[in-house]
Amino acid sequence: QVQLLESGGGLVQAGESLRLSCAASGSISSVNRMGWYRQAPGKQRELVATISSGVGTSAANTVKGRFTISRDNAKNTVYRQMNSLKPEDTAVYSCNADITTVYGVRLSYWGQGTQVTVSS
Repeated sequence: QVQLLESGGGLVQAGESLRLSCAASGSISSVNRMGWYRQAPGKQRELVATISSGVGTSAANTVKGRFTISRDNAKNTVYRQMNSLKPEDTAVYSCNADITTVYGVRLSYWGQGTQVTVSS
């Protein structure tokens, strides 16, 4: 069994920040690519950012100057730091991870999603 547990969503005002976390646990051999998707009301789910396992314990990429994706390989956790949030960032944010289990099976797993609501 593999589980992705997300946390960090909530209701904030425009200009504020949130940090989302997604931790993978269970019968894991290795966690490969990790990423965040989002689905805004009335829209299709879209890819926001991905990050590879990289070298070392963490890797980070800054997207569009406001958001940063990073990960801690030792904790099998991916983060998304979101600064200067705007109302158009309102969406359900879901974590996705490409995981190889201890049984040698490689699959894509999803978290349950966390709601981010930005008020103006």
